[in-house]
Amino acid sequence: MKPKFLPLSEPYLRGNEWGYVKECLDTGWISSAGPFVSKFEDAVATYVGAPYTVAVVNGTAAIHLALTTLGIAPGDEVIVSTLTFIASVNAIRYAGGIPVFMDADPATYQMDAAKLGRFLAGECERRDGGCYNRRTGRRVRAVVPVHVLGLACEIERIVALGREHGVLVMEDAAEAMGVRVNGRHAGTFGEVGIFSFNGNKIITTGGGGILATANADLARRAKYLSTQAKNDELEYVHHEVGFNYRLTNIQAAIGVAQLEQLDAFVAERRATAAAYARGLADVPGLTLMPTPSGVEPTFWLYTVLLREGTTLERRKAVLRTLHGLGIGARPLWHPIHALPPYRECQAFEVEHAMRLYARAVSLPSSAGMGPEDLQRCIEGMKQAVQG
Repeated sequence: MKPKFLPLSEPYLRGNEWGYVKECLDTGWISSAGPFVSKFEDAVATYVGAPYTVAVVNGTAAIHLALTTLGIAPGDEVIVSTLTFIASVNAIRYAGGIPVFMDADPATYQMDAAKLGRFLAGECERRDGGCYNRRTGRRVRAVVPVHVLGLACEIERIVALGREHGVLVMEDAAEAMGVRVNGRHAGTFGEVGIFSFNGNKIITTGGGGILATANADLARRAKYLSTQAKNDELEYVHHEVGFNYRLTNIQAAIGVAQLEQLDAFVAERRATAAAYARGLADVPGLTLMPTPSGVEPTFWLYTVLLREGTTLERRKAVLRTLHGLGIGARPLWHPIHALPPYRECQAFEVEHAMRLYARAVSLPSSAGMGPEDLQRCIEGMKQAVQG
């Protein structure tokens, strides 16, 4: 008999989800209007410390909406990490922007802030009220630092660089709900930030995302654009192209219930990370997941690195062994600058991202994992590495 398959990160529904969804069904408020949408927006705003939030259908829509509200126009360049889920980059193209890829810091897996500084200082120039890429002549309008894996970028340094060079900062905190940097929640440092509530995130609405900002005008415009840019309360009058990005009341109801449990979920994932660190500490050549300075992580996906020099084929063999044991481990994302849709885009000093991709293994990290399941993952990882 095959052992139970352990997913990488599955939703954990143990609170008021059923009761709140039943309330939606009982009252008939199941679509994009209803009290739970505003409740969810307000609850997230309070939790992360953002004055304004706008709930939308998913995290990708939130990125697109955020970039659009910041005024990203066709031909504008947007700097983004190459080591991220592709949604972060695709949304730049939806807005008409052109990605410029930044390398990952090998110690933290996050955008390399030092290289970002070198790029802005050495490859760009300030003129005509903006920052321009000397190589392409295009305006560098924004940077999208992505807080990956439940850790965080050097966001304070990145925001300072943005202000110094006249570049806007749109934080992709899709994987960073619950993460704080020097006491402040990730996603609230830049002009605007976004969070995702996909089924595999720390908390979920089944889908869903949120845009967060301290700028009232940006929030109003985001809400306007997310509701098909409707200008009249009664009449179907639209003055510009908008989007149908509204979150449903049922999804928001699940989100409210999940948010009530967020601190407990974070504590459980941190306990899981600590158990992995203890259980895998003696495995030769294995690099455990870091905790960047000043960061209070959630360890959304506990990710380790195989020994230096590991080939891509060897890492794939480790994953095949883990899957054969019923352990749903996964690789990091393929660096996007090397994928077919983006090979023609500029990639600045990218040297570490491909090595991280070849070495990294993310292990099951769901909230609610029992000690037996966790021990299975630890022993399975040891077997896969030594095999």
